[in-house]
Amino acid sequence: MLRELAAGERRVALTPDVTARLAGTGMVVLVQSGAGSAAWFPDEAYAAAGASVVDRGAVYAGSDVIVCVRPPGDSERLREGQALVGLLNPLADPGLARRLAEAKVTGVSLDLLPRTLSRAQSMDALTSQANVAGYKAALVAADAYGGYFPMLMTAAGTTRPARVLVLGAGVAGLQAIATCRRLGAQVTGYDVRAAARADIASTGAAVLDLAVPTAEGEAGYARELSDAEARAQQAALDAATAGFDAVITTAQVPGRRPPRLVTADALAAMRPGSVVVDLAASEPGGNVEGSAPGQHVVTDRGVTVIGAGNLPAAVPAAASTAYARNIAALLGHLIRDGALAVDPADEIDAGVVVTHDGDVVQPQVRGLVEEDRS
Repeated sequence: MLRELAAGERRVALTPDVTARLAGTGMVVLVQSGAGSAAWFPDEAYAAAGASVVDRGAVYAGSDVIVCVRPPGDSERLREGQALVGLLNPLADPGLARRLAEAKVTGVSLDLLPRTLSRAQSMDALTSQANVAGYKAALVAADAYGGYFPMLMTAAGTTRPARVLVLGAGVAGLQAIATCRRLGAQVTGYDVRAAARADIASTGAAVLDLAVPTAEGEAGYARELSDAEARAQQAALDAATAGFDAVITTAQVPGRRPPRLVTADALAAMRPGSVVVDLAASEPGGNVEGSAPGQHVVTDRGVTVIGAGNLPAAVPAAASTAYARNIAALLGHLIRDGALAVDPADEIDAGVVVTHDGDVVQPQVRGLVEEDRS
């Protein structure tokens, strides 16, 4: 296991408890010195769990399978026959898949896991990390908001609870709703999918009704709205957003730019002191006009916009613990008789194995690589 090099990334792919579990199966585990320090897992804990704590070069030289959270910045050091397992995000960066294939490295990306398979649930890193992100988003919003989230009754009078709107009711959105409710806020949720609206209602939160068509897509994601649907939804959202003290946005589409949900007009209509937390903030853009990953921006109107695209890294111990268990479950599926064994006919393998034997084998990623070449 390597130490993560990406700026702000505090998670780690293996924790000491999972290391002990892997070592107990007979695997030799190499951990780069300092790999877990940002998540408060010291080298001594890995050594006690049965790992060999070595330098980065020794991890590359001595490993058959290298696990990571995000792609290592020095992936050119990978050699033929090795495997790289992590959240590789190849739909956004097909160039990495091409380079891994050229190096004859087997690339395995957990973010491509078929999430509808019940036997894959223990490997579902997107779900485990989205849970962390939704929880932390509620805390970030509460911290940035200038008032109380709960209703408080004091000798000086009664303070009403904050009104919070959560846009998107996937795993992150539902966790944000639940956490905001536990903090005492008055919470409303919205999603374009009918099934997700039922999930919002099941938490006890109110459901925002914009009177626009539902948008059920494949694998639990929302489909892309038509231009007319998008315009109708946006106009209704712009009008509704102004009534909330805090807005948390969580809508993402794999491999595509996140949908714009909170426009400049909506921000201009919000009250001074309001807060917007964008979990989809990324370099291509996010759910919120003007949001940028890792930045707090205060509009001329006095609305704080927080680009929070990698919140799991802000809860590194919990996020790493969940992620390491996902990694262990996937390795348990892929490794047979002490070696990585890829079965193209297996639904899990067909989803997560991006490159193998010098080829890009994952259909979605292969299509993107071929587009780049044409």
